[in-house]
Amino acid sequence: MMQRASQSAAILLIRRGFTAISHNLSRERRRFSRVPTIDFSSIRGANDAIRLFREMVVMSPQPSDRVYANLLSVVTKMEEYRVALYLFDEMRQLGVGVTDYAMNIAINCCCHLKQVDFAFAIMGSFFKLGYEPNARTFSVLLKGLYSVSRVAEAENLLVKVLTLKLCELDDVMILTVMNGTCKAGLSRNALDLLHVLEQNSYKPNVYSYSVVIDGLCSEGMVDDALHLLSRMGDKGISPNVFTFSSIIQGLCSFSRWNEVKYLLVVEMVRLNIPPNVITFTILVDAFCKNGMMKEAEDVFELMARINVRPNVITYSALIHGYSLKGKMVKAKEIFDSTVERGLKHDIINYISLINGYCKNGNVDEAWSLFNEIPRIGLRHTVISYCTMIHGLFRVGRYADGWKLFRDMEACHISPDLDAYNIFLDGLCQNQKIVEAFDLLRMMEDRGVKPDIVSYGTLIDGLCKAGNVDAAKHILLDQLPSKGLRPNVKIYTMIIGSLFLKGLDEEAEDLFFEMEKSGCIPDSKTYNVIVWMLLKRKEVYKAMPFLEEMYRRGFSADAANVSLLRDRLQREGRDDSLLEMIMNVVPQLKNVLCLGFLNDIR
Repeated sequence: MMQRASQSAAILLIRRGFTAISHNLSRERRRFSRVPTIDFSSIRGANDAIRLFREMVVMSPQPSDRVYANLLSVVTKMEEYRVALYLFDEMRQLGVGVTDYAMNIAINCCCHLKQVDFAFAIMGSFFKLGYEPNARTFSVLLKGLYSVSRVAEAENLLVKVLTLKLCELDDVMILTVMNGTCKAGLSRNALDLLHVLEQNSYKPNVYSYSVVIDGLCSEGMVDDALHLLSRMGDKGISPNVFTFSSIIQGLCSFSRWNEVKYLLVVEMVRLNIPPNVITFTILVDAFCKNGMMKEAEDVFELMARINVRPNVITYSALIHGYSLKGKMVKAKEIFDSTVERGLKHDIINYISLINGYCKNGNVDEAWSLFNEIPRIGLRHTVISYCTMIHGLFRVGRYADGWKLFRDMEACHISPDLDAYNIFLDGLCQNQKIVEAFDLLRMMEDRGVKPDIVSYGTLIDGLCKAGNVDAAKHILLDQLPSKGLRPNVKIYTMIIGSLFLKGLDEEAEDLFFEMEKSGCIPDSKTYNVIVWMLLKRKEVYKAMPFLEEMYRRGFSADAANVSLLRDRLQREGRDDSLLEMIMNVVPQLKNVLCLGFLNDIR
């Protein structure tokens, strides 16, 4: 009801054009009476605000226009935007004068309610009354446009403000545009807008530059970010720790460690910008994700030496890193020390440990942590359930995993597509193919559309169960009917299974059909085919595939190199075969000893 009221209020404001309705209060009495005291601290909710408004309406003398605007501000800070719009409309009907402050509050409320068109209509009406919107007004409108993903309109509005000189741009407006554009994944556009501002003699501050640098790094354009950092220096704008932290994170994403070191020990030192906990945490996290635990430990120890206190995210990165490496004793030590330092664990830390224990086969320890989550006041998520269920499936505890799936649903935690794909994988790994198809139908009945990963899991399960005909049926019939395009992994599964069953002609037909459909075989495809043929000692049949993969820049994997080496060692001298193999598998030269080469030659 209140939502309809706020919309009606906004519409009424627009239709009236905010024409003031005369208020029957005696101006003489206002002039000589004592100004009443308004106690905004008594407002605890929407009803209190409306009650106080009713009291203000009958006060004599009337509170000033600014006091009414302050009431709107209080209501807005309580995030009661619909109530604020309702009161604003009531004020207009009572003839309360409009201030820029009140107008901006009304526009802000519309934007928070994602009623951006109403916000623009309010601004248009005030234009007609001779009011001029200021930078604050345009900042609010820009933020509103970004909140409803109307990025192009926001960018156009900024250009219009610049071109028509509708107001003097301030740092808040510029930062709003840069932040909104970058969050929309359009950091290149933000970079162009920065250039436009520079050409119009505006000087964005370090925060605007830093936001764009962060956006560029997030989108993988680290070199552009480095160039913008250099441009900041040319313009006399000194970067801050946030600027450097963003670039360091971007460089870490591409393992450009030397450049990270240069920024830390040269540039930041030169500019006297010490790294903070965010900078160090970025480094710890990056090293952990790359399995570089020694480097992560060194950074962690450095933090202690220079009195930079790690936060819960720092500890989370270490816990995740040790768990990924299977070092669960160390991961648990870090986990326990976090609590000793007065920091509270979040669900992510528990998930990291549960995942680590499950991968190590220690499902009972994982189960103990899983049950601990609600006891310490945390709420399970679909990810925590999925991680535990996947761990149970991994060790063959299908019944326990399925029961936990039912428990998750009973707790009103709805599985998403990723969760269903984990369940499908668990069922297929345990050769529960019939149950996997039942789960697929359940997904569709519940409105969760299976994707190529879902069908790929089923195809993999069918191939491992020896039912390659059913796998081919899904590939050739079901996937096209559902608008899904099979990927190289799926083709490789089926082709390998066909060769395994001795159905070479079907496998080769599917291989050529794969490429004809636009799905190009990769190194894995060729290596699977070669491995299947070499296992059957059909070296000459494997040669065309070895030659083709070599022409395409692929290399035989270690398993195939080993099979070829064994074949040559067992069957002795065969100069023509040796020459062919050496031409397409050059790594054999490093594997076979010189003496062996001399022997067979």
